[in-house]
Amino acid sequence: MTAILVTGADLAPQALALLEGHDIVYAGKAPTEADLVALCRTHDPVAIIVRYGKVGVAVMDAAPSLRVISKHGSGTDTIDKTAAQARGIEVVAAVGANAAAVAEQALALLLACAKSVVSLDARMHAGHWDKATHKSVELGGRTIGLVGLGAIGLRFARMADALGMRVLGYDPYARNLPACVQAVELPVLWAESDVVSLHCPLTEDNRGLLDAGTLAQCKRGVIVINTARGGLIDEDALLEAVRSGHVAMAGLDSFAVEPMTAGHPFQGEKNIVLSPHIGGVTGDAYVNMGVGAARNLLAVIARQPATL
Repeated sequence: MTAILVTGADLAPQALALLEGHDIVYAGKAPTEADLVALCRTHDPVAIIVRYGKVGVAVMDAAPSLRVISKHGSGTDTIDKTAAQARGIEVVAAVGANAAAVAEQALALLLACAKSVVSLDARMHAGHWDKATHKSVELGGRTIGLVGLGAIGLRFARMADALGMRVLGYDPYARNLPACVQAVELPVLWAESDVVSLHCPLTEDNRGLLDAGTLAQCKRGVIVINTARGGLIDEDALLEAVRSGHVAMAGLDSFAVEPMTAGHPFQGEKNIVLSPHIGGVTGDAYVNMGVGAARNLLAVIARQPATL
């Protein structure tokens, strides 16, 4: 029986049904590189399903039978794709499996920022009634700029359009965009957007995409939303922009270092709304990502039979 290593503590029953006949090995909720290397040396998996942790050279070299690394989701930045390619290991992702969940989280963060949901809730619980002094932001008629127009970005674009927003989008790889999205270059997106929302994968080319320079190109009072990858944002620059008022609010679901630990400078900032990278964590997405990851790795295994 060939082994499949899951860098997590569980997998949806629907995914396990597809993988029947394989020995499923779980690495736990927070596997370290040493944990993964040890499990690979013990079980020599033919495939790895990546939920948590990173899969790099040491892990790959500890599993000589490894033929495919399958992401439980869409972002593959935690996998060393260059090393995988050099070793003939295919990397696949369950693209779109969590699109609905992440787009809805982006919308939730946007509304929380525009309508001061978190701060008003805290004030109400403390016994205050701020109706006479509070003004929310109305989104209808305002412009939102989306960086990345894959499954998640396009789904969020339709939500923003339904709110009556003008939708700008930048994605050099997108084709056949819907009528509600106006394709622009990044300088135009920065300059004209009242809201900037990130939906692109993290690469070495776009790391720190939103930094002091690009934030300075944005309108004063812009709202920033990130449900993609934390590395897309220079966190020090964003914090300075929020404190200066150049960025009115930020809604963030991902961070440069995860999990966030106590003492992070974002903690306690009243104009930053935080969630612990749970955009894709819903019951439906859990099933969709598991099934997608299972199907993807099985397709690779069927196409690349084991070398005798």
